[in-house]
Amino acid sequence: MTKNPKQTGKAAATAASKTLQNPKATKVEKTAAASALAQAPLKKKK
Repeated sequence: MTKNPKQTGKAAATAASKTLQNPKATKVEKTAAASALAQAPLKKKK
């Protein structure tokens, strides 16, 4: 399986996170937000 070089930026990942937490967000918005977060780089724990 090849790696996807395209990754979601920090600002977009933050917006996507807020969308997923919004109870008024539509299913389409939440699906798009989840897709964006799936492409976000993983945070490394210190």
